Amino acid sequence: MPTQEIYLDQQVGDRRVQIVKTYDEQYAREAFEAMGESAQAHLWNSLKVEENYDPEDIPSLNGPDGESFLWEELLDAAREDGNLHSFFVVREATGGNPNGLYVSPDWPSAEAFAKKHITTLQ
Repeated sequence: MPTQEIYLDQQVGDRRVQIVKTYDEQYAREAFEAMGESAQAHLWNSLKVEENYDPEDIPSLNGPDGESFLWEELLDAAREDGNLHSFFVVREATGGNPNGLYVSPDWPSAEAFAKKHITTLQ
């Protein structure tokens, strides 16, 4: 299995923001579960959920089925080859282990989220 690869690495004060590409679904799931509401909304919009489905077929993002629906959409979009998935995880570290902030199936969405986050740190 391919290893993680760092696509962005930026130091802002005592914080390091990185984007890593990973094929580890469990790691991606952990980052997904750590995402806040604004990160989930960013992912929802980047996946164009509302453009791809009829309104009655979409659960509310804040509703009981919203998170599992979003995860399934992420998995579908992250499929590279057969059962292989790739993810871009935006993470931030302050001294110790990095914490996942955002996970995406594509580089542009992860980059946009990371740049916006970096701007808030400056």
